Amino acid sequence: MKKVVKLLGVLMLGLLVVSGCGNGNVKKDDASTAKKAPEELTLYIVRHGKTMLNTTDRVQGWSDAVLTKAGEDVVTAAGVGLKDIEFQNAYSSDSGRAIQTANLIVKENEKSSDLKVITDERLREFNFGTYEGDLNHTMWQDIADDQGVTLEEFMKNMTPESFANSVAKLDAKNVEEAKVNWPAEDYKTITTRLKAGLDDIVEKEMKNEGSGNVLIASHGLSISALLATLFDDYKIPEGGLKNASVCTVNYKDGKYTLDKINDLSYVEAGQKK
Repeated sequence: MKKVVKLLGVLMLGLLVVSGCGNGNVKKDDASTAKKAPEELTLYIVRHGKTMLNTTDRVQGWSDAVLTKAGEDVVTAAGVGLKDIEFQNAYSSDSGRAIQTANLIVKENEKSSDLKVITDERLREFNFGTYEGDLNHTMWQDIADDQGVTLEEFMKNMTPESFANSVAKLDAKNVEEAKVNWPAEDYKTITTRLKAGLDDIVEKEMKNEGSGNVLIASHGLSISALLATLFDDYKIPEGGLKNASVCTVNYKDGKYTLDKINDLSYVEAGQKK
C-alpha cells in the first residue's frame, strides 16, 4: 500500500512540474507569444543601385539593365547597414534592377534573409516612350527647347511633374513609333499607379503579423513623385535621389508621415564593416 501511495506522489509531482506549477513558473498562454499585426508601419523605400545604362547616360525608365559592380557594392553596403532591421516583407518594382537591389539587401539581413521579394509593376520608373534608351542629354535638351528655356534653366527648375508631362507631350508627336511602343506616361498616370501600389502594400501589411518594417525597392523619379504626392512640402534633393539611398515613411491611423529623405547612413555604416 505504501508503495502505491509513493508512486501516486511521484506521478503528481511530475504533473506539477510539467504544468509549470509548484516550481514558481507559470505557463505562458500561446497567444501571448504569437506575433501580432502591427499598429504602424515603417516603410524603407530604397532607390536601386547604379546600372549599366546609368553608366552610359542612357534614358532608363521601363527599359532595364543589370547593376554594375559598383552598383552591387553600394547596395550590398546598404544591406549590411540595414541588417539588424527585421522586415516583415520585401517588395520591388518588376524591373530587374529593382529586384536585384531588394534581393541583395534581403541577403545581408540577419533577421529576414528568408524573405521572397514580391514584385509589383506599379512601382516601376516613369515610362519615357520613344526616348527609352536614348541619351539623357537629348531628351533633356528637347524638353528645354519645347519649354523655351536653356538646358541649365530646365535642370535647375525641373520637377517630376513638369518632366513627365513634357516627355509625354513630346513623345505623343512620334505617331508612327507610338503604334508599336508603350507611350510615355504623364504625371497623373504615374502618380495614380504609384499611390495605388503603395496603398495596397500598406493595407496588406497592416493585416500581416510582423515587425511593422517593410522594404520597398523602386526608382529615383518614381520615389520622388510618390513622396511629392504624399507630402505637399516634399522637394526633390539637388541632383536627385542617390543610388541605394533610403527614404523612410511611417504609416499610422490612416496617415503617412515622412521621416528621412535620401538617407545614405545605411550605406556609410555598411561600408565601414
